[in-house]
Amino acid sequence: MAASLWLRGAASGLRYWSRRQRPAAASLAAVCSRSVASKTPVGFIGLGNMGNPMAKNLMKHGYPLVIYDVFPDACKEFREAGEQVVSSPADVAEKADRIITMLPTSMNAIEAYSGANGILKKVKKGSLLIDSSTIDPSVSKELAKEVEKMGAVFMDAPVSGGVGAARSGNLTFMVGGVEEEFAAAKELLGCMGSNVVYCGAVGTGQAAKICNNMLLAISMIGTAEAMNLGIRLGLDPKLLAKILNMSSGRCWSSDTYNPVPGVMDGVPSANNYQGGFGTTLMAKDLGLAQDSATNTKSPILLGSQAHQIYRMMCAKGYSKKDFSSVFQFLREEETF
Repeated sequence: MAASLWLRGAASGLRYWSRRQRPAAASLAAVCSRSVASKTPVGFIGLGNMGNPMAKNLMKHGYPLVIYDVFPDACKEFREAGEQVVSSPADVAEKADRIITMLPTSMNAIEAYSGANGILKKVKKGSLLIDSSTIDPSVSKELAKEVEKMGAVFMDAPVSGGVGAARSGNLTFMVGGVEEEFAAAKELLGCMGSNVVYCGAVGTGQAAKICNNMLLAISMIGTAEAMNLGIRLGLDPKLLAKILNMSSGRCWSSDTYNPVPGVMDGVPSANNYQGGFGTTLMAKDLGLAQDSATNTKSPILLGSQAHQIYRMMCAKGYSKKDFSSVFQFLREEETF
């Protein structure tokens, strides 16, 4: 994994992390002794489908924000609401000592933290940096080393629940990092989620998220297949969904996020699969699961098949649609 990071980092002009000593015990102890944070400005980087409502929930809880997104238009409504909008992740770090990042990929996270205008250029000692992106666990561990060198703390805290839960503040956060810092992290994360779970050392939050999303992908494909088969056998889709949801086949994909248009309101399948969790991101997460399975010699037979299905969907025009569009994909495919 380190070798691949070197190649990818070099290709994008990013420096690769060398092996370094952990900060002195006294320095780390000083960071860990931080009292529960007060409502001073919080930095937020990444205002996409998930980051936008997450940041808004922090605002609702009275936290002033220092905002950055690579797309300036994403910051417009926050600027109009009176929040600080800055020009780079480094500028966020200069103005806030608690920062949450919510980014699409490992390379986006590397750039935000270690790039030419990254957080680490101006991070303050004692800062708490929480990354809620879903990225490779090994990248989280390497970022943590870089952050610790600067006398700050890094925690990985990926989320589950989708855009709906992000809007309602009911996300689940899976947190990895220094246990003594968990209380300070939980104060912020609790404004955006109803479940904040400590998983262990840095990287364990990402591990939990990868496993969750692999299961989600598999169950969504299974739900889509079952619904498609039932419809073709003459069953009314709403009736079939009702039966599944009172029977042993019930799962989140069937009872909360059903992929069949017309079965549920307020889900992407009711809006031409717009919004929600993109197929590209699901394919990316399944790729992370595949890499982790290879590294740990773990068989993931269904996970690998799900990865191939979502990659195929991306190649056939579904990349920007919600991952539940696998139902539509199956309806159009007659050759499986």
